[in-house]
Amino acid sequence: MPQLAFNKRALYDYEILEKFEAGLVLLGHEVRSVRDGRLSLLGSYVTISSGSAWVINSHIPLYPKAGPQPDHDPDRTRRLLLHKRELDRLAGKMEQKGLTLVPISVYTKGSKIKMEFGLARGKKQFEKKETIKKRELDREIRRSMK
Repeated sequence: MPQLAFNKRALYDYEILEKFEAGLVLLGHEVRSVRDGRLSLLGSYVTISSGSAWVINSHIPLYPKAGPQPDHDPDRTRRLLLHKRELDRLAGKMEQKGLTLVPISVYTKGSKIKMEFGLARGKKQFEKKETIKKRELDREIRRSMK
């Protein structure tokens, strides 16, 4: 599973409670651009409306070799492919206060392009600092063990 894009900021800003996988609906030139690694998940999020899941604010620039695409919008809303029961379950969990869906990574699985997203709760500032301290402590322990 080659990873095409990763949202490091999501793991820093949110505590991921549960992870999900979904197919991503893209246009032809967007597929080429994503496979080329030209995708940004920074600031994007997933929402559920009208019986479908949608990724908002993911940036896929125009593939340079695609030629002119007059109707290309790099920040357009893209649909996620999920089963109905998964959508219903996610919609129920989204009603809880403080939970959101954030994209974590985009990767290929066979010839398909998949997105991993998580049900997340936002971290407070002190939790973020705690995470950094723990990471640095672990790093020091590994250095001293060598």
